[in-house]
This record gives sequence, structure tokens and C-alpha cells, in this order.
Amino acid sequence: MSRKPKQERGKDEEEGPSFEKALERLEEIAERLEGGDLPLEEAIALAEEGQRLVQTCAKQLTEAEGRIQKLVEQAGTAALEPLEMEEEEAEESA
Repeated sequence: MSRKPKQERGKDEEEGPSFEKALERLEEIAERLEGGDLPLEEAIALAEEGQRLVQTCAKQLTEAEGRIQKLVEQAGTAALEPLEMEEEEAEESA
């Protein structure tokens, strides 16, 4: 049976959850908080966890954007244009 090298074993623990897992957990937290039937302390704990996950996702997105920018620069093709957020698009259509 082969084991992962020590460097790889701790990688997930050091970096936190993957973007997809963090987003999935955020959705779960939002559903529970929107239900409104949680004790105050549990709601606060979930809100704090959600805030940490938001920060994790934002950091991962920023890092991904930087990596993509480097790829575009190396390829020397098209320049990147910032995407508009869904909320902004909804407000503009209204």
C-alpha cells in the first residue's frame, strides 16, 4: 500500500477546503440560517464559519484569476475582461 508523501498529506489541511467544497458548505449554512429556527449561539457559529469560507473562496478566486492572467500573458493572445457579478447583471436588466 502506497502512502502520499508527507507534503501532500497536509496540503488540504493547510489550504482549507477546495473551492467547490467551501461553496457547497456555504450553501448548506445559508439554508440553515434562512430557516430561522436555530438557537442564537448556533446561528452565530454558522455565520462565523460562513464568513471564514467566504474569505477562503475569495482568496482562491483571486489566486485563480492571477494564474489565468499569467497564462493569457504567456500566450500573448487576448486580454482578459473582468466579469460582472450576477447581482449587477440583475440590477442592470431591471
